[in-house]
Amino acid sequence: MALIFSIIIGCFSIGVLLSAPMGPIGILCVQRTLSRGRKVGLYTGIGAAISDLFYCLLTGLGMSIVTDWIETNQYLLQVIGSVLLMAYAIVMIVRKPKAMTKSIEEKKDNPVEEIMTGFLLTLTNPLIVFLIIPLFARFSFPMPEYSWLLILLGYVMIVAGALAWWWVITYSVDKVRSSFDLFDSMRKINVVMGSLLLILSIYGLVMGMVEYMKFLGVIV
Repeated sequence: MALIFSIIIGCFSIGVLLSAPMGPIGILCVQRTLSRGRKVGLYTGIGAAISDLFYCLLTGLGMSIVTDWIETNQYLLQVIGSVLLMAYAIVMIVRKPKAMTKSIEEKKDNPVEEIMTGFLLTLTNPLIVFLIIPLFARFSFPMPEYSWLLILLGYVMIVAGALAWWWVITYSVDKVRSSFDLFDSMRKINVVMGSLLLILSIYGLVMGMVEYMKFLGVIV
């Protein structure tokens, strides 16, 4: 019983800690919650949680194999993710909130689309494995002597921790959303968050391209 409790607490903590850093996916989740409502923001967080689970499974199956794969592909993945973020950031900055809101009102929420966006953007950040490895080591998960049921429980709790984090974030942001003038505030928030995303994506794109060209031997 003590072991089960330890796995529940430890793996739940892993899920929270993987989701907590406010990177591009966090900014995207907040922006979508403010502009389109809590459900859309939460769908984005669910996609990110699924991606985190994917990397956790890869790490648990073989840390050395995962590390080698990341070292081979990390710069290409960084370039792809940066381009996607840059395009979204430009739309955030340029598009007027009223036009955005009008188009959203005419369009039904698409959970699959929002989940896939969160999943793919998080998937293009394979360096998260280097956060997963020390967290797995810190909470002693998974261990060779664990049964498959205990390992399954651990992964379920990792997802639960990630989803709990995104639930809290979208709930808190949605509460703030209802207390101000939506159009004026959305415009300012979109410009600020879009600018942050644009800076992050440009930096990631430049660094990714430089490192990838070095990897290919185009530059030295």
